[in-house]
Amino acid sequence: MANNNGSDRAPRERNYTDIDELALAISAGLSLKDRRMSKEEAMDAAEHLINFFGYSDRVIDNMLEPEDRDAFYTMEDIGVLQTEREETTLYDGREWRIHYWILNTRKIRELSRISVAEIVRNTSTTINFYDEIPEEVWHR
Repeated sequence: MANNNGSDRAPRERNYTDIDELALAISAGLSLKDRRMSKEEAMDAAEHLINFFGYSDRVIDNMLEPEDRDAFYTMEDIGVLQTEREETTLYDGREWRIHYWILNTRKIRELSRISVAEIVRNTSTTINFYDEIPEEVWHR
């Protein structure tokens, strides 16, 4: 199948995102884990995250502070980030591992299309635990 430029190659999946799409993905991803975040908080989290990446789709783990790394692990948990490891041999023969964080743009696009209101509607159930208590407990 030919694409718009006349070649027979399949169109490449884009490997970038923008701040709005990332904020939507973060909000939806957390909602799927039964955690809620306001639009403002999701935008702040997206800005914080995107500041590390700039125009790249990966960052090296060594540059993160512990609290930033914690946030990255949360983003990995919802699928927005993924990790990769590269191994190389140093001149003295030792092995060196470099850990990277990578924006999972496919998952970001997927999550950004999910309606948080729909997630909340589908997962919120009213539990009235008082109905489960036997009647005799209420009498002294």
